Amino acid sequence: QVQLVESGGGLVQPGGSLRLSCAASGSILSINDMGWYRQAPGKQRELVAAITSGGSTNYADSVKGRFTISRDNAKNTVYLQMNSLKPEDTAVYYCNADIRNSLRFRLVYWGQGTQVTVSS
Repeated sequence: QVQLVESGGGLVQPGGSLRLSCAASGSILSINDMGWYRQAPGKQRELVAAITSGGSTNYADSVKGRFTISRDNAKNTVYLQMNSLKPEDTAVYYCNADIRNSLRFRLVYWGQGTQVTVSS
């Protein structure tokens, strides 16, 4: 069994910062891509940032220059540093990971989500 657990969400003022963490645990042989998605009420889920096992990254245009994704392979953890937060960043943020948990199986897993609210 594999589980992803997010942490670090909360309420911040515009211009503030938050750091999200997502740790994978369970039967894991290796992890390929990891990423962060978000979904606001009434809107579709969108990719925020992604990172490969080798450290290559990509970002949504709306967060470039403000957000930074990183990972610690030894800890099976991915992070999202969010700076200069705006009200439009308010959403539930979800972690995902492409994980090989056996010699035969490689699946994409999702976390349960963590709420980020940016408001004055």
